[in-house]
Amino acid sequence: MIGELLVSDIKAPGSEALVARAVLRDIRHTPQKARRVVDLIRGSRVDQALAVLKFAPQAAGQDVYNLLASAVANAKQKNPAIRDESELWVIEALVDEGVTMKRFRPRAQGRGFRILKRSSHITVVVSDTKKGATK
Repeated sequence: MIGELLVSDIKAPGSEALVARAVLRDIRHTPQKARRVVDLIRGSRVDQALAVLKFAPQAAGQDVYNLLASAVANAKQKNPAIRDESELWVIEALVDEGVTMKRFRPRAQGRGFRILKRSSHITVVVSDTKKGATK
């Protein structure tokens, strides 16, 4: 998977960086609209990213907020020494295209127009070092 290849580059020899991820699959937001939200948090500190997502006016903001909170919980499960979100960074945030449902809408003179209902796969990776942050 693409995310695992990028995450493996952040580990420096001799030091183990904590890396935790969370994946949300087949969410009913178009990838284009979900990327607008994910671009706001990529490379930022987790506590700041949660604050941005909490007040984001986009519909996907609440889902990405819950996903980021899940990634933080995964990181705390891996390393109980992490006290709060301010110690973590969002090093990777991806939106991939999911399943597209095809529907037809009746139009004039017996025609039918296709409607594409798109979905997304959203992946968020957090780490205790900023070294692997993508631009």
